[in-house]
Parts: sequence; structure tokens; C-alpha cells
Amino acid sequence: MQSRPPNILYLHCHDAGRYIQPYGYPVVTPNLQRLAEEGILYRNAHCANPTCSPSRACLLTGQYAHNNGMLGLAHRGFRLNDYQHHLANQLRAAGYTSALAGTQHIAAAPLSRIEDIGYDQILTTEEDFETPTAAAENYFAKPPEKPFFLSLGYFAPHRTDDGAFPRQVDPPNPDYLRPPAPIPDSPETRADFANYAASIQSLDISIGRVLDALDRSGLADNTLVIATTDHGIAFPAMKCNLTDHGTGVMLILRGPGGFRGGQVVESLVSQIDLAPTVLELAGLPLPERLQGQSLLPNAEGKVTQRDCVFAEINYHATEEPSRSVRTQRWKYIRRFKDYGYQPLPNCDDGPSKDYWIQNGWLENGYEQELLFDLTFDPNESRNLAPSPAHAEALHEMRARLDQWMRETDDPLLKGPLPRNEHTVITAPTERSPKGKRLG
Repeated sequence: MQSRPPNILYLHCHDAGRYIQPYGYPVVTPNLQRLAEEGILYRNAHCANPTCSPSRACLLTGQYAHNNGMLGLAHRGFRLNDYQHHLANQLRAAGYTSALAGTQHIAAAPLSRIEDIGYDQILTTEEDFETPTAAAENYFAKPPEKPFFLSLGYFAPHRTDDGAFPRQVDPPNPDYLRPPAPIPDSPETRADFANYAASIQSLDISIGRVLDALDRSGLADNTLVIATTDHGIAFPAMKCNLTDHGTGVMLILRGPGGFRGGQVVESLVSQIDLAPTVLELAGLPLPERLQGQSLLPNAEGKVTQRDCVFAEINYHATEEPSRSVRTQRWKYIRRFKDYGYQPLPNCDDGPSKDYWIQNGWLENGYEQELLFDLTFDPNESRNLAPSPAHAEALHEMRARLDQWMRETDDPLLKGPLPRNEHTVITAPTERSPKGKRLG
């Protein structure tokens, strides 16, 4: 361990899933590829909640959403139970200074403020490609004397209100692209995915500038770079879904602690493992409230002990209480609200959503219990829960989920999800997140 604790650069974006070059997709991201080749790429990393604010809250506190309080989106009336549990506050005990540039999305009026999070400096809250990038470049040009935690967040590739993707480069020719499963291959969806690819490529250019600035500062060798996203991409059956299309995230770590060498880790990892990793690397004791486990043994070549990951949904645009457990072989999902139809507000507006609706998405139903064999059905398209031949696997996965819910004191065990007077949700019967609000 270094005499000086390592710096932490937390690079994050919205809605990218794993759809970048290092994971084998036809999306040009040479700077993220470089980072992967210099660090560790986690091929089986998952968020703990595939919705924006809750996912970030889980990562930054090391606790599940129903334990840290962030049951839904910050700008729709949710907040952390205790902002002192945020990494920016926790690292202060080890002498760190902290700064925010760009997106944060876990504090919003009227229940909370950005200042509640605990950053020593707020460089900018602009979320475009240029402003936070320039702020990070300036930060590294005159770095603080103390070890730092810099959160650098981008809005892209989140869709804008009109369903478009922000970008600074032209999209590739959609005729030579294929959208990832479960999105069908059509002219409409290809064009939509091409615009996503342009948004990610634009993001990668900004990330390259930041990494170059870090190199010029001379601090790269003692800086842990964490590059990740909050959840799957903003397409139907992806973001705000508990299949791997929703929970699977890019995760690349590079820096001290063994996170070097172009390694690829196949084992299951949850983003709630990042907080204990950072705290251990900083030399801090791990609070008992943490529900993740440090990745340092993994980086040192030891086999991880995690045999499953858990995830949940509570509120996004509308209420959709659901829980899941995933092992290497099986995925089990339980939905606690019997809509009988797909709650469309929880899918961001865009051309691919329009295409699905035009082709009868609402007629597909809404199953309450799902079981998938990930070896033979990696796209999670064939529900085996009703199959007598898979009753044993179903029983085991049900038991795993039940035990986790009891151990974490899941509020769903006691009845409907709690709300507060500031909670704003869209009626589940609406087509768009912008539809009629219930409160």
C-alpha cells in the first residue's frame, strides 16, 4: 500500500449498459478500449438497480436501494436516508478532498441539495460533453495536494426529452449495424442504435481527453480510475428491466491495488462492491452497513466468493416493484405488481419504443415470475418458471431471493412500497414518462 492513499477518478455516464468496444460491440470507443487493456475489464458486472438515481446510490453507498433509501429518482421526490454514507463523505476520514464535475443525480429539490452529498468542490453541474471535460482538465492541471475523489459524470447517452441521443459526431451508416438483442433488426431500430453509437463515441472522445489530462498531471499511476454506467441502454426491455439487458453494465478499473495488466474477470460482480473496494484501497475500515464485498482480492488474483448478484426496481417514472437474483447459470425475477400489461412510462421515449408499440408490445402481457437458463437462453426470452422440468431450479432461486429479502429487511415483505408527500410518479397506463402524474 502506498504511503499516500490513491486518488479516485469515478468516470460515469447514463444508460450505456455494456454496449462499447471492449465488450465486443460495433461501437467505436478506443479510449475505453485503451483503459480496459491497461486495467481490468469485468465482463459480468451488474448494477443493483437498473434505474438512474437508485443505481448510483447503491454504487456510492455500498447498500441496496431499499436500504439506502433511494427507492426512485431524485428529481421525482426520493433521497438517501443519510448522505454521510456517500463515498465523498466517507473518504474525508482518510484525508481526501472531493470534487464533482457534471452529472450526480442522487440529490434534487425539494428533499435534498447537491451540497448534501458532501463534495468539497462543485466544479460544474453542466452535463454536456465539453463543460465537465474541461473542468476535469483544469482540475488535473492544478491538482490538489491531498488525495482526491473526483466524480466526473456525463448525461450521454441518455435520451433527451424528444427521444434523441446527444452527440458530437455523425452516426455510422445504420445499414451496416445490427441492434443488440432483444431489439429487432429493422430500419427504424438500426437508425436508433446508430444514434446511440454516435453518442457513445462522442462520450469516448471526452473520456480520452480526461485520461490524457490525468497522464499529463503525473498522477495516473496512483489514481484508481473507475469507468462505469448506471444500467442498460434506453431501449425497450433494457433500461429499467431486471434481465441482463437492464442490469448488465460496463465496468473497467485501472490503477493501484492490482487493477492493471489488461485482465478480464468473468466472475459475477455487483456495483455495490465498488464502495468497499474504494474504502479498503484508501485504508479505511469497512462499515458494517456495507452490503458489497471488496474487489481487491479479485484484483490480486484470488477467486471471488460471490456466487450470485441481486437487483431490484421500485419506482422509475411509475411504480414497478420487482426483485431478481442471478447466478452464473440462472436468472430469477419476481414482480410484485400484477399490471397485466407493460408499464410503458418506465421505457424512455424513442423510435425503438414506437416501433414496439406499433407492433403490439402492449399485447405481450406482463408475467409475474420469470426463470431463465442463461446457458441456453442468454437473451432471456424463454420463461421456464411454468416448466415442471425446471421446478428444482425454480425452488432454489425462489429460496435465494426470499432469504436475501429477509436478510436485508426488504419493505416489500411488509406491504406496498413507501412514498412521501413529494413523490411524483406517472400513471402506469400512460404511454410516456411525460404522461399524467399521480402525485
